Amino acid sequence: MNIVLVGMPGSGKSSVSEILANSLNMSVVETDRIIVSRFGEINKIFADHGEEYFRGLESRVIAEVSLMDNAVISTGGGSILKSENVENLKKNGKIVYLKTELKTLVTRTLGDTSRPLLAGDCENKLRSLLNARASLYEDCADLVVETDDFSSKEIAEKITELVR
Repeated sequence: MNIVLVGMPGSGKSSVSEILANSLNMSVVETDRIIVSRFGEINKIFADHGEEYFRGLESRVIAEVSLMDNAVISTGGGSILKSENVENLKKNGKIVYLKTELKTLVTRTLGDTSRPLLAGDCENKLRSLLNARASLYEDCADLVVETDDFSSKEIAEKITELVR
């Protein structure tokens, strides 16, 4: 069984996944890292080929990592946009939505140039993405964990309690 972390950019998926995997003696898998290692920087993929092409690569990677076992899988923020990704992730995983308020997301991502969908007016872009994705995150989640005002360690401890 895998634990799959979903949520907005800046929700803490990467940092929580490391702590969670260590505490549960699981491996860590980050779909964005796999994409970068195989296909190059995400910003460049977006610039050269567009978002739809990137989402195709993401789906290929998700189909592959969904076959793993005993892993904490940290997904990209838009991974839930394709129902096939959610279906694959649920086959052998519990999906945990790291629910984060807009104000916290802005604080955590402001100035981060590695996120192509947030380039420019970060706050308004995050607001738009959150409005479009919040119900998708809620609908696919087996568990919802609030991240505002909690450290990555506290969030990982909460998830550990919920999945045991």
